[in-house]
Amino acid sequence: QVQVVESGGGLVQPGGSLRLSCAASGSIVNIYTMGWYRQAPGDQRVLVAAISGGSTNYADSVKGRFTISRDNAKNTVNLQMNSLKLEDTAVYYCNVDVFTGVRRLPYWGQGTQVTVSS
Repeated sequence: QVQVVESGGGLVQPGGSLRLSCAASGSIVNIYTMGWYRQAPGDQRVLVAAISGGSTNYADSVKGRFTISRDNAKNTVNLQMNSLKLEDTAVYYCNVDVFTGVRRLPYWGQGTQVTVSS
């Protein structure tokens, strides 16, 4: 079994910054892509940023403001969010693509709320 735990959400004013962290643990042989998704009320869950090997991918709406990074030794992925906007308000979910030695599956965290408000 694999556990994925996020932390770092909260309330911030427009223009502020937050750093989200995600740690994966359990029966992990290898982690391929690690990513962050978000879901605002009434909307679908969408990709914010992902990192695989040395490559990163960002949603157009966060390019230049958000930075994703990972520590392969610790099985962690972080999302540094700067210049936050009202429209960044959402529940943020960590997703990790894990090979357990038996199968390869995506695992999700429970989500962390990010609220941008003045």
